[in-house]
Amino acid sequence: MQTIQPKNKIWEVIFASSAGTLIEWYDFYIFGSLSLIIAEKFFPASNPTLAYIATLATFAVGFIVRPFGAIVFGRLGDLVGRKYTFLLTLLLMGGATFAIGLVPSYQKIGVFATIIILALRLIQGLALGGEYGGAATYVAEHSPQNQRGYYTSFIQTTATLGLFLSLGVILITRTVMPADSFSAWGWRIPFLLSVFLVIMSYYIRIRLHESPMFTQLKAEGKVAKNPLKESFGNKENLKMVLLALFGATMGQGVVWYTGQFYALSFLQKTMNIEFVQSNVIIAIALLLGTPFFIVFGKLSDKIGRKKIMLAGMLIAAIGYYPIYKAMDNTANISLKTEITSSRLVERSMVTMPDGADARKVIETRFYDDGTKVKETKTTATGSTDTSKIETKQEVSLGMQNVIWLIALIFIQVLFVTLVYGPIAAFLVELFPTHIRYTSMSLPYHLGNGVIGGLLPTVATILVLSTGNHFAGLIYPISIALICFVIGLLFIKEKNVEEPENVEQAVNETV
Repeated sequence: MQTIQPKNKIWEVIFASSAGTLIEWYDFYIFGSLSLIIAEKFFPASNPTLAYIATLATFAVGFIVRPFGAIVFGRLGDLVGRKYTFLLTLLLMGGATFAIGLVPSYQKIGVFATIIILALRLIQGLALGGEYGGAATYVAEHSPQNQRGYYTSFIQTTATLGLFLSLGVILITRTVMPADSFSAWGWRIPFLLSVFLVIMSYYIRIRLHESPMFTQLKAEGKVAKNPLKESFGNKENLKMVLLALFGATMGQGVVWYTGQFYALSFLQKTMNIEFVQSNVIIAIALLLGTPFFIVFGKLSDKIGRKKIMLAGMLIAAIGYYPIYKAMDNTANISLKTEITSSRLVERSMVTMPDGADARKVIETRFYDDGTKVKETKTTATGSTDTSKIETKQEVSLGMQNVIWLIALIFIQVLFVTLVYGPIAAFLVELFPTHIRYTSMSLPYHLGNGVIGGLLPTVATILVLSTGNHFAGLIYPISIALICFVIGLLFIKEKNVEEPENVEQAVNETV
């Protein structure tokens, strides 16, 4: 039977596991938060749109390799133990993130910069593939059976808090230095700072003991001899892996990335909202929404995991289009009245990256609702080729519109908390203890990492190919609905009050 831990011990476990997982998510997502700058630094500047897509693809690579990390580190976790496996993933993630902050730009070392960034992104993805399953399993195996949703929900907050932390560090760095300095070298600081966070987290984690359920298995000689074979070679367990993927994690994945990363991308690339303002909007919405991970995690202990997760997928699929339409309207200048008497025009000469002289014209227009639109046109001196005119638009919104956007993104974060809050407990309870790390990690990282992680790239391609900037929503809406139907029809709700018998669980799958 499961060993019940004293309450102070459980909170120590939650704190140590959550701190490390938060740092790993910070490391992983800081790349996405700075994708616009990374596109400029590590890819050819001749085609900014293509460079941005290439950056998103590199960002996606980290997600695509996460299932491989789940297999490698999941197997290690079921053979050696939960604690030492997620210590290793923490060090790999921290080292790769720190190294990204040191890589010379494309202008200095050419295509080697792109290759190095891609390799480091692969290491990040592999490390994260082993982290989540270990942390969730470790916390769950220290928790009372009927409170797993509540206690594991603290691990669920770490992904969003990691993104929030990355945005916070970026904003602080950006505001304490001139924009030119941040663009030139200041963007490296958030990557380099991660080394201190990793050292702190490693110190906290190294003091932990192994999971009591794994310790019990080890003492009884019932540790899995071949976790991969026992996880995926057993028909019943493989069926659970597939149901977890197609009936839960892929829907959770697209809802997670739509409500946070795609929302940020939509603000910056489609609506052209100014960098600091867009990040502040997302950060406030995340901060307001984060407590609901715990609310829905705890609620799942009372009414079940399935109902809450499927409700989140369905509501999100129905709500996305009207929400993004409303977001888009806040920056639609055709719906606003310009104050023409306040228009400003600035002209100057600048030097292009290739050394050529260019004319820069900055036109700033003001509108009656507090919106400010700054349009910058840069033209090479003596050139009459309009295709060589570089145009950038930056929109700053008035306070009323900012509050409205925070509310719209907060609603999306609520969708995220519905599907994500209970899912760690759901996955842990789906698989037996001796192969749990391996079995739960793979469907989670396929659904969340690959299907969810590809969302920004797929959505951007859909928008560019159709010319409709709402076309990107087709992907998350479709996946969420498919997952809702499969989960509704084929996943059975588990009785969360039912005690877990470790010996029986082993015998059922061997």
